[in-house]
Amino acid sequence: MIIGLGNPGGRYKATRHNLGFLVVDEICNRLQVKLDKKKFKNQYTIVARDDETVMLLKPLTYMNNCGEAIASMMRYYAVEIADILVIYDDLDLPSGKLRLRESGNSAGHNGIKSIIQYLKTKDFKRLRVGIGKDPLQDSADYVLGKFTTKEKKAIKAAIEKATAAALAFVSCDFPSVMNEYNK
Repeated sequence: MIIGLGNPGGRYKATRHNLGFLVVDEICNRLQVKLDKKKFKNQYTIVARDDETVMLLKPLTYMNNCGEAIASMMRYYAVEIADILVIYDDLDLPSGKLRLRESGNSAGHNGIKSIIQYLKTKDFKRLRVGIGKDPLQDSADYVLGKFTTKEKKAIKAAIEKATAAALAFVSCDFPSVMNEYNK
């Protein structure tokens, strides 16, 4: 299960906080599929890739409640925690930088807090995509803001690299994926 975090609705479509959604959109483009199903407040599709069944998922709750939607899908489809990858924006990484981890705290990210709460564990794979931060701007306003022209080039490259990392997650062991993409 590859999960992209974001907020639903046109108001949030191209914001920094929707970077997880943007990566899932790019994965769909690359695999030539659409998120054509809805269940438990999620938009998703299921595809075959490298002899694996892969679910691509966007929770349609707001970020603060995404854990509930994700946990419902995991229970319904009997997905193990070891088989999920959560993709999301990270203020603490420079814009465009990727970091994969096998577990960790929320570091203040409300979507990750919600997932930890509903899954009752911090031990799930994550792909953090850096959005940088503006020390002169409130963090909430910053993450809900749109990318600047200067940021767009780095973010486009990061989305492509994150897409490749997420697809590698399907067929490779996670330490190998981390070694390849945490450079």
